[in-house]
Amino acid sequence: MIASRSFAGDTWRRFRRSPGSLVGAIIVAAILAVAIFAPIVAPHDPLGQMLTQQSRPPSLAHLLGTDKLGRDVFSRIVYGARTSIAIGFVAVGVAITLGTLIGLIAGYAGGRVENVLMGAMDIILAFPSIILAIAITTILGPSITNLMIAVGIVYIPQYARLARSSVLGVKETEYVEAARAIGAGVPRILARHVLPNILAPLLIQATLGIATAELEAAGLSYLGLGARPPAPEWGAMLNDARDYWVSAPWALIFPGLAITALVLGFNLLGDGLREALDPNAR
Repeated sequence: MIASRSFAGDTWRRFRRSPGSLVGAIIVAAILAVAIFAPIVAPHDPLGQMLTQQSRPPSLAHLLGTDKLGRDVFSRIVYGARTSIAIGFVAVGVAITLGTLIGLIAGYAGGRVENVLMGAMDIILAFPSIILAIAITTILGPSITNLMIAVGIVYIPQYARLARSSVLGVKETEYVEAARAIGAGVPRILARHVLPNILAPLLIQATLGIATAELEAAGLSYLGLGARPPAPEWGAMLNDARDYWVSAPWALIFPGLAITALVLGFNLLGDGLREALDPNAR
């Protein structure tokens, strides 16, 4: 228990030593809070149309202006945080779950099983991520759920390769050999002795991966393959605003800044976790 507290305390000290890490954590926490308390934070109905207030610039009544249908941009960004964050977490959840499982099996089994599984991952990696995501979303149909699935599938190989390389370094250690010697089954060895010791790099990659997934999802939504109107989602808001960005640039700028802030926050947070959990820095 003492060692656990010492490890946690040392990790926190290393994390807070970097100003960028703390900034990233604050940005992510702030956006999460906005998403959770969206009904309290948003002053207007994100779907409410006020046709007499079309394309109005930022003002006291509408902090970030209105779009072409008179909808409050600030309120739509606030509610859009829920969708955008959910997309990132679900997509990365799909990728890390399936990728880790594939990497565990491939790294521990070796031989033909490893060649087949990692060969399949190499085939996926051969396609540009955005092209593959577009193809999957087009086949499944444009929707937020299918967008999450598409982005998740695209990033499975990253976690599979990372998990496999980590397993290769762990499976020959003494405690794994001891578990084999006492007759522990493969599922038990993987779950109790291998997986806990490869989680740190996977979690770090997941934090950084959320930022990448957000960008990928925003790009797909911008192309009309994500959230369907009138749902508030940052990428979809960019798509809606591109036809009238000259007359109402705020409808394009502010959703773009929201995406930038979220991606920056997760990147800084991921970098901080990587430094804090790096065993070579201890």
